[in-house]
Amino acid sequence: YDPLEYLSVPYTAAELVIAVLATVGNILVCVAIIKNKQLQTVTNYFLVSLAIADICVGSIAIPCAIMTSLGIPQHNLYLCVLMLSVLIMFMQSSIFSLLAIAVERYIAVVLPFQYQNIMTHRNAIIIIIMTWIVACLIGLVPMMGWHKPLPESGFCFFAIVVDMNYVMYFSFLGGILTPLILMFIIYARIFIEAKRQIRRIAADTVHKGRHGKQTASMKKEIKTATSLFLVLFLFTVCWIPLYIMNFCSHLCPQCYVPLPLTLTAIILSHGNSVVNPVLYAYRMKSFRYTFKAIF
Repeated sequence: YDPLEYLSVPYTAAELVIAVLATVGNILVCVAIIKNKQLQTVTNYFLVSLAIADICVGSIAIPCAIMTSLGIPQHNLYLCVLMLSVLIMFMQSSIFSLLAIAVERYIAVVLPFQYQNIMTHRNAIIIIIMTWIVACLIGLVPMMGWHKPLPESGFCFFAIVVDMNYVMYFSFLGGILTPLILMFIIYARIFIEAKRQIRRIAADTVHKGRHGKQTASMKKEIKTATSLFLVLFLFTVCWIPLYIMNFCSHLCPQCYVPLPLTLTAIILSHGNSVVNPVLYAYRMKSFRYTFKAIF
């Protein structure tokens, strides 16, 4: 039997469920921020950017992934490469949105007195626009010629048409792994600095009332950073398995990676677009209350 045909129904069903949940959940995040003025902070501007990327994954990238898993479009190289590039582009927009969030949290904790001057709403919008431009440039590189020709059958399959040298060494190492390592370093620095500041405040016994407010404010920053670090951690857990398997297949072409395992890794990577709204509702009271008000 054809294993792809055998697995296409459960795979497609899982992808469609993820597409609906990702689209609806992240639209809910955007609506919550629009409706609640307390949520209209610089940090949440970046969360809107991340939510828009996840909406695009649910409404555009996953339908493209389903079609290309079936080899569609057939005998149309330009459209095929465009659809495959879209998958990479929205993933890149997610990773750069996460990087922008990490940098914003770093400034809030390490440079609290300069934060208002550095992270203005205007600067946040400029950064968001830049992250999307860079994501589009990286994701659409195959459209500029860095791809393989269609096979004789004319079927549009990711592993056949997209050059794996581009995926592994340009997109993954340069556009994903490097930002991920940088973000983990930034968050480690944030937590170390926040705890140092709390200890310093606690050691100073003068102006206890004011220092109590400073401690509460710093603990709030730590809680926010922890929630956003969980977003980063879940992104890493969801996406890394797929790229590990791609690396194994690329470096060891004779090694066999079972198709069900590959499809599971693809579903896991797309499932990351569903988890963020759930995490916000679970970890952040302001989001949770606004979601309840909307419903």
